[in-house]
Amino acid sequence: MDVVKAVQGYVLKMVDDLRGMKVLLLDVDTTSIVSLVATQSQLLAKECYLIDRIDNKNRDRMRHLKCVCFLRPTAQSIQWLVEELRNPCYGDYYLHFSNTLKKSTIERLAEVDEHEVVREVQEYFGDYMAINSDLFSLNLHPPQYQLYSESLATWNANTLERTVQGLSAALLSLKKKPVIRYERNSALCQKLAAELRYHIQQEGQLYDFRRADTPPILLILDRRNDPVTPLLTQWIYQAMVHELIGIHNGRVDMSNVPDIQSELKEIVLSADQDPFFKKCMYLNLGDLGANIKAYVDKYQNKTKSNMHIESIADMKRFVEEYPEFRKLSGNVSKHVAVVGELSRKVTQYHLLEVSELEQSLANSEHHGDDLKHLQQLIATPAVPEETKLRLVMLYALRYEKSPNNATRSLKDLLAKNGVSDRRSSVIDAVIRYAGEKQRQDDLFSNQSFLSRGRSALKGLKGVENVYTQHTPHLAETIEQLLKNRLRDTSFPFIDGGEVTREKPQDVIIFMVGGTTFEEAKYIAQLNATTPGTRFVLGGTCVHNSTSFLTDVVNADNLIRGIV
Repeated sequence: MDVVKAVQGYVLKMVDDLRGMKVLLLDVDTTSIVSLVATQSQLLAKECYLIDRIDNKNRDRMRHLKCVCFLRPTAQSIQWLVEELRNPCYGDYYLHFSNTLKKSTIERLAEVDEHEVVREVQEYFGDYMAINSDLFSLNLHPPQYQLYSESLATWNANTLERTVQGLSAALLSLKKKPVIRYERNSALCQKLAAELRYHIQQEGQLYDFRRADTPPILLILDRRNDPVTPLLTQWIYQAMVHELIGIHNGRVDMSNVPDIQSELKEIVLSADQDPFFKKCMYLNLGDLGANIKAYVDKYQNKTKSNMHIESIADMKRFVEEYPEFRKLSGNVSKHVAVVGELSRKVTQYHLLEVSELEQSLANSEHHGDDLKHLQQLIATPAVPEETKLRLVMLYALRYEKSPNNATRSLKDLLAKNGVSDRRSSVIDAVIRYAGEKQRQDDLFSNQSFLSRGRSALKGLKGVENVYTQHTPHLAETIEQLLKNRLRDTSFPFIDGGEVTREKPQDVIIFMVGGTTFEEAKYIAQLNATTPGTRFVLGGTCVHNSTSFLTDVVNADNLIRGIV
């Protein structure tokens, strides 16, 4: 169950099967899908000498070349393809679609192929973003994809259709016909489970795989059952980059980083394409720094350099002063730049102190100490408004039913420290979106399970101890599943589904409303430590705190009838 290898296999097969020089023609969606799993050098090795977009009308006519098309079968992409076939730029066309085609679409393409250039039509199910080997996303973000319609219990029709398409493609690419379970309290999970079950029944031949000893399980969960995980400061490399800088389709925009070199203004973070990132993506900031330092030390010995390297800042200076190191070290120099920026933001935003309070709010109940610490941070000018709001949201969620709840006074304190009422309204919004009444499980009940003790960030000066206690609520759900204690009343099987009591061999978890890189790290740990069971995690998107709160505000506006 490797989603990167699944999509990569499709991409390389479609260009490998066609011998000779060729063009690869993509649309806006498949460009992102392909960029995550294949490099230009890989495609070049398959004699793919040109990669272009089908909506680019300035392409040269090269009738001597063959064209491999890989498109999502959307109305817009089909229209672009129709126009292409009416006036073809290339000699032969081999059409590959990332999902199932309607019969009417095939007939329409046949009608417009007056030049008889189409040689092949195939369906390859790479209709999702394969981020890590065990993590995929459908990249469904507003404004194009709103999750809800009339209420938080109803899907936006377009988003539901796209989710069924993407999730079914993931299942088909992994060759799994699963038993489907869903979160009972979530109308969205139930609707998605029913629609997916119907789709599988309608496309029965596609799902005619060899039966496993125990059927795969698809577990559909709702983000609203755990609003805490996407609100926390992250300390694991991949998650931290997404939280503090942002990762979009495997790319990181570093153009706003002070004094950044031109070649590092946009970088790629891919475990499949970058061995150093694969090794370090789940390390905390201190251990990551130690790994980079070891690499720099190794090179320093080779060059007989005597520069004293003790901190991340020293490493950055070394890389800048030895351009040949950048050349020889390949990817490591970009990681020096990224870690330098993360360290700068940790200091600038007081994230060590902030994270300590976040972890206390997420994992334990010490109301007096939490409240005092929170009041101090709200009054600290250097702490950004966004961080203060996140802290109060975590407090409001943790102490929602506490008789000593001081959320109102904290909002007053925010106002005194320059946070507008409009901005602080997100605190009430997160309670309406994912407060205790909206959640199926008791998010804060299992103290002993969630607490994992203190973990040190070590290895470099300037990186101190920080709490990394939090384990996502997802962990408890999966633990119950593996022990066969996940109750049918809370996580029922969809109508007509096959009830199984065997320990599952393959588990696919899909998070409606978006998953997180913290949850992805937990899944990776499970895959490394749970013999006999394999896990894949997917979501409508991969959140950081900013994108999660955008969804919360959009949902709250819908609840209150604000357009």
